[in-house]
Amino acid sequence: MDVSFNFMATGIGSVPFLDVEGTCKGILERCPDIPFWPQFVKRSPLEDMAIQASQGLPLIQLNRESGSMYLDTSDNQEDELTSFYEHFMAEDTDYFAIDHEHASGLYTLLDMIRKSPNNCGPYIKGQIAGPITFAGGLMDTTGRSALYNSEIMDVIVKGLAIKALWLVKAMSIKGKSTILFLDEPYLSGYGSAFTPIQRHEVISHIREIIDYLRARSNAILGIHCCGNTDWSMIIETGVDIVSFDAVEYLDYFLLYKNDIKRLLLNGGAIAWGVVPTISFTGKETIGDLKVRLEEGLNRFYDWGLDREMVAERSLVTPACGVGSIEPALADRIFELLSGLSNTILHQSG
Repeated sequence: MDVSFNFMATGIGSVPFLDVEGTCKGILERCPDIPFWPQFVKRSPLEDMAIQASQGLPLIQLNRESGSMYLDTSDNQEDELTSFYEHFMAEDTDYFAIDHEHASGLYTLLDMIRKSPNNCGPYIKGQIAGPITFAGGLMDTTGRSALYNSEIMDVIVKGLAIKALWLVKAMSIKGKSTILFLDEPYLSGYGSAFTPIQRHEVISHIREIIDYLRARSNAILGIHCCGNTDWSMIIETGVDIVSFDAVEYLDYFLLYKNDIKRLLLNGGAIAWGVVPTISFTGKETIGDLKVRLEEGLNRFYDWGLDREMVAERSLVTPACGVGSIEPALADRIFELLSGLSNTILHQSG
């Protein structure tokens, strides 16, 4: 992966705001190098990352009143599955499109960039629910998770793969490179007694999506997990960017020295989630964030990694999405994020 991020700033996805156009303008101002399309989870339950990714997938029913989904395998299962696989095999990406009602930020941000492409940098970032998180939150009428159903897992993995391809195509703007993150919060705490999926299955499911996209696009692919997990497992999927919460889990992440070094030396990158989200108080300063970032960077340098190479392969982000945070605090988070990125850029320039 030939990139030069140099601590560019971007977001994870969800925001608590209601003003679509104003928010997208703000993102272009504060994350100009890697603007991300925002998910307006407070504006509509349809912008929840799992519901947002569900269009075109069979056997999934949506309860609009509760904003929840469930798996209905009672009737017409064969017909729905046949139709799904026909569209998938034909690579009918438009069948799996995410419409404006489910992703207002996607359409608004892309429209702004197309109108003024020189107002932002070389990248555009998007995101989609990862297969483990999507399946982990999807239950059938008996309360059984889709993770236990191998036939449904095949549908979910293939459905998310082709939907991700639609997203990559939709985000393709001349002169811009597309970054797409698979969001996998379900993998937080992976390895506990309550995890209903094996390590090799996680790698296989995610790798299938990554391989599918790599064969059909030049997108830069990342995985975001906002909790502690088996980072060697994440890196083994072959992803380009690993995005983690460097506020709460830096020490745990740094336990995977050999895996991290292999990722970076093979051309991969790290998205440092150094701006607090859930624990954010509003009293934090750019200096505080820089100190935390330097804790991780200094460990990288101690491992013998080249400073210039590490800079080229580093992004900065909030620790997680900010959809559940008070709007004023979320706004301050992006202000600090932008300030941190600019401070590092000016010091290195």
